[in-house]
Parts: sequence; structure tokens; C-alpha cells
Amino acid sequence: MNTFGNIFRLTSFGESHGSAIGGIIDGMPANINIDFETIQTALDRRRPGQSKITTQRQEADKVEFLSGIFEGKTTGTPIGFIIKNTNDRSSDYNHLKDTYRPSHADYTYDQKYGHRDYRGGGRSSARTTASIVVAGALAQHIIPDIKITAYVNAVGGLYLDKNYTQLDLDYIDQTPVRCPDPVMARHFINRIEETKKNGDTIGGQVTCIIQNMPAGLGEPLFDKLQARLAYAMMNIPAVKGFEYGSGFKGSEMTGSRHNDIFNPDGSTKTNFSGGIQGGISNGMDIYFKLAFKPVATLMKPQKSIDKQGNTVNLEGKGRHDPCVVPRAVPIVEAFAAMVLADFHLLQKSRKL
Repeated sequence: MNTFGNIFRLTSFGESHGSAIGGIIDGMPANINIDFETIQTALDRRRPGQSKITTQRQEADKVEFLSGIFEGKTTGTPIGFIIKNTNDRSSDYNHLKDTYRPSHADYTYDQKYGHRDYRGGGRSSARTTASIVVAGALAQHIIPDIKITAYVNAVGGLYLDKNYTQLDLDYIDQTPVRCPDPVMARHFINRIEETKKNGDTIGGQVTCIIQNMPAGLGEPLFDKLQARLAYAMMNIPAVKGFEYGSGFKGSEMTGSRHNDIFNPDGSTKTNFSGGIQGGISNGMDIYFKLAFKPVATLMKPQKSIDKQGNTVNLEGKGRHDPCVVPRAVPIVEAFAAMVLADFHLLQKSRKL
């Protein structure tokens, strides 16, 4: 189950400490001019070692395209690409060969396969999300008019209590924590630095806004737009929750307050639906929020077990993010682009 999408499909491969990670993309239409700089910029936003509040693993994350693009244009054939791993330190993980980290995938991978790559989590590592970012940047070429923007809205118990319409979204990349509010960005950074100093990790939240949406995207009954977005986002490592539109707050409202009343042009006065009704986009902004758990690997002692079930003392080694949300922002945007590009292509077959 390493393939995502219907018409626009990514099949990814590789491990955290293998020679490379990469993917094959099927369904990319022909004759699209590729902006290689935009793709690399997306990878740079996700790459490790970009600031003091991320993992210090130093990877250039330079993507190399092997097929499907000729003279700067897509050919309509499968696009193959790789991103070489150049700064792996596999010896940092020798102590995990027979030991399971709490709340990590070590135990479950061992139970499922009986043989696991313990170096940096192997296939379960968030490093594999680099392939998603490349695919998402390519998908954005199919839907250039749709604007997808994600940002950090919470770290630990600190929250940015402002609607996205009140924020300067152009400010997001001006801080390493990718929060568009400069005051809260500073608070978020301080909380992450304090947590890191204590050898601990912390969770957070990411909000994603999709603007300039056409109406009509989504495939009821069993591939509704919100369902596919949730499915995509729940495949990002460390995601523990997804809500769109009014989300859980909507359960506290009456129908007379929650209903989005139409304007004559088909837009709505409010947008509690989050841009989706009946599983189909209605042309309003789509917005959703993701909850990320704290990173499982700590730089402080923990109790755990080994393969024989013996209790052991475990202390993290290697290079790990104290908080994943700053680097998760481009991954969220990429997965959203893949979903929307796929539905865009599907819609082309539904209505001529």
C-alpha cells in the first residue's frame, strides 16, 4: 500500500537510512512546463537542518528526475525521481536493533513483518514524506489557480486564536516556526526551545486554507472530498486528528445558526461547511485543521521493552525534531495539492 491517488498517482519507495528515497508518478498530463525551482523550494521548506528548532540532520534534499520530463515539459509518461540520502548516521540507531521505542512504529513493524529496518525508523520515518512534497509540487502544476496555504496555529498548549482572514499569510515563512502572527510565533519558538532543552518533545496543530476553489470537485458516495483530504492527512506521520469547517464546534450549534445561507451568486454568507457540501466543493474556501502528537523519540531516559519482553532503560540518540509542525506545513500543502489535482482530473471525465 505505497500508492496514493486514482488518476494522479504517487508510488513512493525508500527508507530513512537507505541510499535514496523517491517515487514514480503516473497520470501527469503531457505538455506541462515544469517549474523546477518551485519544486526544490517546496523540498527546502521540508528538509531537515533548516533551523535550530528542527532536527540537525543535514540533507540537501536535491531531487533528481529520471523520466517523464523532456526539454522542461512533461511527456505524459511515468515521472521517476530520487532524493539521495547523504547524511545518514546509521550507527546512532544500533541500540534499537532489539529494543522498541514507546509510541513509535518499532514494535508494530516487527509484529507485521518480522524483520524491520531499525535505522531511523526505516520506512516508518517521516523522511519518506519528501516524496510526497515532490509529488505535491508537481500536482500544483495541474491546478495552478488553486491556492493552498498551511501554517502552524498551535504548539503545545499555546494557540493562535485568529481566523485566517485576520492574518497576513505572506508572513508564514518569515519565522522558522511558520506561524503568520509574529507575537505567537515567538511564543511558539520559545516553547519548542524550552522543550528541546529538557530533552523532551511537544505536539502542535497546522491549519490549511484552500482558496480559489472551483465548485464540483469530489466523488460521492465513498470518495467525498473531505474524506479523501482526511485520508491523505491521516497518512502523514504523527497526525492524530482532522477537522474541517466548523469541526467539533459545529456540534454545539443549532441548525439555524450553522446553515450557510446562499447569496444570489451561489456563494454563502457564512462558511461553516468549510467549502464542502455533500462531499463536493461548493466554491467557497476549504479550511481544515490537523493535530500532531509529540515526536516519540526523546533525549531523556524512558522505560521500554526488548524483543524478549524484558524491561530496559532507553535513551534517544541521533537527530530528531523536538516538534514536527514547522516542517509538516509543506507536507500538508503537498498532500492537499495531490488530492485536488486528482479530483480535478476525475471531474474532467465526469462532465464534458
